[in-house]
Amino acid sequence: MTESNEELAAGGETQDAAPTRSGFVALIGPTNAGKSTLLNRLVGAKVSIVSHKVQTTRAVVRGIAIHDNAQIVFMDTPGIFKPRRRLDRAMVTSAWGGAKDADRIMLLIDSERGLRGDAEAILEALKNVHQPKILVLNKIDRVQPEQLLKLASDANAAVEFERTFMVSATTGSGCTDLMDFLAAALPEGPWYYPEDQISDLPMRQLAAEITREKLFLRLHQELPYSSHVETEKWEERKDGSVRIEQVIYVERDSQKKIVLGKGGEAIKSISTASRKELSEILEQPVHLFLFVKVRENWGDDPERFREMGLEFPRE
Repeated sequence: MTESNEELAAGGETQDAAPTRSGFVALIGPTNAGKSTLLNRLVGAKVSIVSHKVQTTRAVVRGIAIHDNAQIVFMDTPGIFKPRRRLDRAMVTSAWGGAKDADRIMLLIDSERGLRGDAEAILEALKNVHQPKILVLNKIDRVQPEQLLKLASDANAAVEFERTFMVSATTGSGCTDLMDFLAAALPEGPWYYPEDQISDLPMRQLAAEITREKLFLRLHQELPYSSHVETEKWEERKDGSVRIEQVIYVERDSQKKIVLGKGGEAIKSISTASRKELSEILEQPVHLFLFVKVRENWGDDPERFREMGLEFPRE
């Protein structure tokens, strides 16, 4: 009697391991709906920058999560809004492009703001998108249950959603149910990335994004939206530390003075906060050097768009 037959005769049962699943989920929604916060929550690590300034995410950022036997590749897209400038148009194009490449589309709505403005326009556009769609109502801890139910009903009346989930990206409430559903819904197939990889964003670019986040958090409304950070040098040193040089680009001298601050106070604060987080992410000492340069109309420079991972709109 073979070993397997002996196991069956003894009352044992041999079963194949559950098949692996994998797929791409595009996370779309209006600006400031909490997409980056939710992405970081679902991945379990910081892969996308977060601030209260609208339109923080500029290009598609992929965050990779393992749940049960599935690898879920989330695509955090820029917030969808009515574009006014060339950069705006590139961001909106990037967002819809990410959605069309995904296995599933996950629409995130801020429960406090509801379906007003950009959310209503996104729902209208989603009627022409054929992938399966999931509705996620965020910030549920801030609204009454009856308001949530009406919001879910109105959204489902406008677009056919597979499922509706109610979550708090900040507290994590409802996120396990969402992950359970996605893990079971994605197609069977091998994983796209190594098990320990959480993002496809190059570390140089992630470092620039971290500094851009600290720039927004420190200066709030003082600095116009038109600022950009690039990592120009990355040197691994013999003592195990890393030296990073970054340039903050602004469009006018007056903006440069804001970034520097009185006596260099602002730039020192930004550098300290960014260096601390980068050291934690890299698990090695970081020597960060920030420079501020004026580049007029950088928002019309194709090279800056390529650096951000965006396609330069010719019109």
